Amino acid sequence: MTRKSQEELIEGFLHNNLSDEELVNFLTLLKEDKIDPQLREYVDRLFAASADARPVSDEAERESVFEQIVGTEAPVVPIRRRAGVYWMTGIAAAMLLLVAGVWLYWKKPVEKPMSEKAVVSVAQVKQKGNKATLKLADGTVVALDDAKNGELAKQGGSKVIKIDGKLAYSASSVDEVLYNTISTPRGGQYQVELADGTIVWLNAASSLHFPTAFKGKERSVEITGEAYLEVAKNKDKPFVVVVNGSRIEVLGTSFNVSAYADERQLTTTLLEGSVKFVNGDNETLLAPGQQSRLSNGRVKRVDNVDVNAVIAWKNGMFHFENATIETIMNQLARWYDVDLVYEDGGFQNKRMGDVLHADIPRDTKLDDVLKALEIACKAKFQIEDKKIIIKH
Repeated sequence: MTRKSQEELIEGFLHNNLSDEELVNFLTLLKEDKIDPQLREYVDRLFAASADARPVSDEAERESVFEQIVGTEAPVVPIRRRAGVYWMTGIAAAMLLLVAGVWLYWKKPVEKPMSEKAVVSVAQVKQKGNKATLKLADGTVVALDDAKNGELAKQGGSKVIKIDGKLAYSASSVDEVLYNTISTPRGGQYQVELADGTIVWLNAASSLHFPTAFKGKERSVEITGEAYLEVAKNKDKPFVVVVNGSRIEVLGTSFNVSAYADERQLTTTLLEGSVKFVNGDNETLLAPGQQSRLSNGRVKRVDNVDVNAVIAWKNGMFHFENATIETIMNQLARWYDVDLVYEDGGFQNKRMGDVLHADIPRDTKLDDVLKALEIACKAKFQIEDKKIIIKH
């Protein structure tokens, strides 16, 4: 294969306009290490042509950096395409770093300097992890990330136990039912095992209001924000999630519910079992792989949903595909605890389905994520204190 055709493949990869066949050919070349050795020079030219980056000037350092990136220990990186998912290592990981604009080895001062405080507190911030507060029935508030493992409280016939970033309830009796609320901040998440064995994962900026033990004909909890639930089976006592005036009724199943106030719709996505979504007179029965979407008082059922993409957050990932700028930035704001300012209001509704298919670890630094989005979305991001200003 000639040098020219390899350059075309590289440029096509960078601009995400390779056909599926061309992509397979390109990944095969990478896997078999058949790319022209002069690729290094070509990569340098690509960087030199960028207004936002420059190659390392020292030749020995440049060689060392290149070998680090393309070495056999390079992480596996997923690239999602419409026809499927392709996995690649080594030099392909280096190319992805170039595409994503993650300046791990090539840096240039920003055009508008930010204060050192802003860089440390916002641009370099990473995930905060297991952070939440628990409000007990008597009004006591417990900071769970500061609390030690072990028994936190006794309430009626129930014990509250913390075990390594997880909260668990055990009920020896149900004579007295008390209610607790667990809330995660922006940048936090937490896992709760309820008294019946149901497990709830809370995403950032979310809350779960629940009884310390379940008594009566149904098991009912209330959720704000986003949560993934694996409901313990009990055919005699249905499990009910109340969210924004709607009800999700289940017997035993796994599903995700997303109902953030800053999103335009409430979604319920079923992974296993069956659920019934109820909003006023509207009832929608879901089978695995289906999703209900409530927007402007109307409920729509969607088939063949990528459920793994929906629960990517639970597995420590951002998944962006066919999303609007607003949806993407809202996710980042909740996780990195920043505020958003749009200089072009219409731009935030732009859908990125044709140019952005990305899976990004949620422990990635904010400035690295923004660099990736600048290339994909043709947007500019300016950080001021705890605000991100989005420019078209």
